[in-house]
Amino acid sequence: MNIEIGKFNVLKVVKEVDFGVYLDGGDGEEILLPTRYVPEDCHIGDELNVFIYLDNEERLIATTLTPLVQVGQFACLEVAWVNEFGAFLDWGLMKDLFVPFREQKMKMVKGRKYVVHAHVDEESYRIMASAKVERYLSKEMPDYKQGEEVDILIWQKTDLGFKAIIDNKFSGLLYDSEIFQHLETGMQLKAYVKQVREDGKIDLILQKPGIEKIGDFSMVLLQYIKDNGGKIGFNDKSPAELIYDTFEVSKKTFKKAVGDLYKKHLIVLDGEFIRLAE
Repeated sequence: MNIEIGKFNVLKVVKEVDFGVYLDGGDGEEILLPTRYVPEDCHIGDELNVFIYLDNEERLIATTLTPLVQVGQFACLEVAWVNEFGAFLDWGLMKDLFVPFREQKMKMVKGRKYVVHAHVDEESYRIMASAKVERYLSKEMPDYKQGEEVDILIWQKTDLGFKAIIDNKFSGLLYDSEIFQHLETGMQLKAYVKQVREDGKIDLILQKPGIEKIGDFSMVLLQYIKDNGGKIGFNDKSPAELIYDTFEVSKKTFKKAVGDLYKKHLIVLDGEFIRLAE
């Protein structure tokens, strides 16, 4: 049995003690699950899904809590405290996650949040985090298809827009001209692949692309008009921000949907208003 430190493992209960239960860690090693994390009606022989990390004395210990990041993942975490060795991040467990100075891009400040990558340090066998996330992003050629939905973590602001980490693996970019909502570092949300460039770089958008989106939104817009008395105060000159605040789509998508409904003779464009066709 190979224990994966910094990840969830399914382990068997082998011993009950006053302060918890011991789990089979393989090779004769037993790992403590403290009483506060032991499920009710837990007995010897039961298998538990537990997260394994190191306690303050660098011993393997188990918990049923789910940390904010696992080894091999990226997350935006807050600095709980700092000392002469580095910073310590709150990742939802009793022992904070260490970021040595060598793994900081700039000196971390208590109370601020930073995007980091969690890994096991090869020398010390400790779970650590690094703010130098570029080195942990995949260099492989992405095989995403245009329009594919992905999970992203907003990473940092650039002159072009926002960098994001895609599916805990790749770097992508959201362009300012195609962002119609407030974004900030640490936000986790869905996005869509606009294109994968020949050099492997990925462009992202937050709105579902293509005809399918316009067709979907056409019906949403038509229903919105019906729900608002058959007439709404929007036209092709309405501000993009107002359109996004109301419908969560870009002005381009809005105008295409209006055109779609107009061609089908479902709506009438009436100056500053859009109303249902009679």
